[in-house]
Amino acid sequence: MTRSSGLIPTLGGGYYTDPAIFAAEQEKIFERRWFCAVRAADLPSAGDFRTVRIGRESVLVSRGRDGGLRAFLNVCRHRGARLCTEESGTVKRAFQCPYHAWTYGLDGKLIAAPNLANLPGIDRSEYGLHAVHLREWLGYAWACLATDPPSFEADVEGAVQERLGDLESIERYGLGKLSVGRRITYDVKANWKLIVENFMECYHCATIHPELTEVLPEFTDGYAAQYYVGHGAEFGQDVDGFTIDGGPGFDRLDGVANEQDRRYYAITIRPQVFVNLVPDHVIFHRMYPLAPDRTVVECDWLYSEEVVASGRDVSRSVELFHRVNEQDFDACERCQPAMASRAYRGGGVLMPSEHHIGEFHSWLLTQFRK
Repeated sequence: MTRSSGLIPTLGGGYYTDPAIFAAEQEKIFERRWFCAVRAADLPSAGDFRTVRIGRESVLVSRGRDGGLRAFLNVCRHRGARLCTEESGTVKRAFQCPYHAWTYGLDGKLIAAPNLANLPGIDRSEYGLHAVHLREWLGYAWACLATDPPSFEADVEGAVQERLGDLESIERYGLGKLSVGRRITYDVKANWKLIVENFMECYHCATIHPELTEVLPEFTDGYAAQYYVGHGAEFGQDVDGFTIDGGPGFDRLDGVANEQDRRYYAITIRPQVFVNLVPDHVIFHRMYPLAPDRTVVECDWLYSEEVVASGRDVSRSVELFHRVNEQDFDACERCQPAMASRAYRGGGVLMPSEHHIGEFHSWLLTQFRK
């Protein structure tokens, strides 16, 4: 099929199964672009850390004594041992390699090593941890492994502007001041691109998302929330909140404008972030591609500090998108085996309403040529 038929060709199945292509994506996409690593509030105190897989690297994100966040490659400069072997934790004063006890300050500087004092000519500043570029935005720490990172304003903020028309629209939700009311981690047996493609379209919504289309009836027409710049899908007439039964949720977040009330906005920030905005909370997905057929997705449900601190029940709003996630990931896992089929060697097709997936494929191929 060609574009002239009204249908748009997709990538071939090998793009979802070939280890060489996955390795190229790790190098040319995830290790060169801004990657949303951790929720900043998960590291509230000096010495708190989390290790994150970015591309082929383990990255250590930690809170310094000055209150700022920093990121380093999680590799000891002595013999290359993994510095922090736990996914998260807290150190009192410094990071110490469990192999030969080389010790680094929270700022990444080498501060001690056995017998190092016997080598007075050694410049310790040359043997600190390798720093990784880091920016904080929307309450998350975004890291970039590139020596010369792309513009954060163009690469990350630009994706939001392209979707909503401006940055003010997302800033009204105050993501940096919200609290995590629930976090669910999904281990999806599917390629990361299948998950991105699924999130970007709603052609499937009437088929597999009965609860979602009850709340957002316009999704039954197959047009995704990302189809129009600035468009938010409107709640149904008898729907009071973005909950599993359409019942009331919580008070509207401070700052959310009247025109944003009773609407749902979805945003894709390539390569691995989805943001879902509703009046009383935000749902924030981060993907961690681990293999051609395995992707870990960490999903945060963010509410006002008052809602979380008071212990209010968030289960009815969590349950709605948790079901959406499970339905979506099940669909992606059904597609993954077929990516290796001879029937999909040349790919499939997209409907015109899925044209933005075609644009995602074009973007992907452009990254390979860089």
